Amino acid sequence: MESLPELPHVVQLPDGRYVYADAASIVPAQQTGPQIVHQHIHQAPPDRTVQRIALGSGVGAGAVAAGVYFGPLLVGALTAIAANLAILAFLAVALAWGVVRSVGGAEGAAAARSVRRSRRRR
Repeated sequence: MESLPELPHVVQLPDGRYVYADAASIVPAQQTGPQIVHQHIHQAPPDRTVQRIALGSGVGAGAVAAGVYFGPLLVGALTAIAANLAILAFLAVALAWGVVRSVGGAEGAAAARSVRRSRRRR
């Protein structure tokens, strides 16, 4: 085994390339200017505010899941409640208009006279 040549070592050069060479024979290159650091900053979409707050405060994945799941569910439930209330309000207005319309006509006046007469007889 003594007769085998020594295997070359893989060395990384300062420019990032890898070469087969002896590490002692490579002279380190001098830095000529300031090191440039590329930093990419990404902004989260604005509709994830609750999730970012939950993650940032250390609440955990449960709060994030609750915000993702129950947020739209709550909006849907409130929309359904508002629709039901709107239908009930429309029915109340329609019934009130019908009552006023029936009492305000000639038949309504005759019915009111009839009720007045029946009360006087008692």
